[in-house]
Amino acid sequence: MSERVAMLSIEDSIATAKELGIRESMAKVNAYRMLLNNPQLAVAMNELLTTLLFTNKTIDVRLRELLIMRIGWVTGSNYEWTQHWRFAEAVGLPPEDVVGVRDWQNYDGFDAADRAVLAAVDDTLEHGKISDAVWQECAAHVGGPAELVEMVVAIGHWSMFSQLLRSLEIPLEEGVEAWPPDGEKPAHAA
Repeated sequence: MSERVAMLSIEDSIATAKELGIRESMAKVNAYRMLLNNPQLAVAMNELLTTLLFTNKTIDVRLRELLIMRIGWVTGSNYEWTQHWRFAEAVGLPPEDVVGVRDWQNYDGFDAADRAVLAAVDDTLEHGKISDAVWQECAAHVGGPAELVEMVVAIGHWSMFSQLLRSLEIPLEEGVEAWPPDGEKPAHAA
């Protein structure tokens, strides 16, 4: 698979990102090499992504990474799954928990907060919103208003990012192995 829109070269991506105030480390990532074709959009996407990943400290990082991994798995986003597998590992999620998102209802390693967030992801992807019953579980186990708002924004952001990655057919960075750890992927993965 090759991307539908040509990515900027790494050099051009870094130069453009520098002009826009986007971190050089991000500019080297294929998703940004694609996004930087539209600088204004890249800045907006970067602001939200940076807020959710690095500056907003409300929702527990474990819950955030579990919800991203679930979105990557359900939507078949090879790029999202692979990138966040590495990020989840870096922030201390055990590999069995990350793999557990694939069939979370039958995995015994998740607590009530994990299950509430994963159910919220599934509701959103399937119905476009979180059901009342799942919302009550999230309210009981995820946190207060700030955490709940962030959870909803995170689900929306990474769902949109999955669509962007898949629609633009953004490839993994050269040398990055897809779908760790066991090579299993959903039938509709892209």
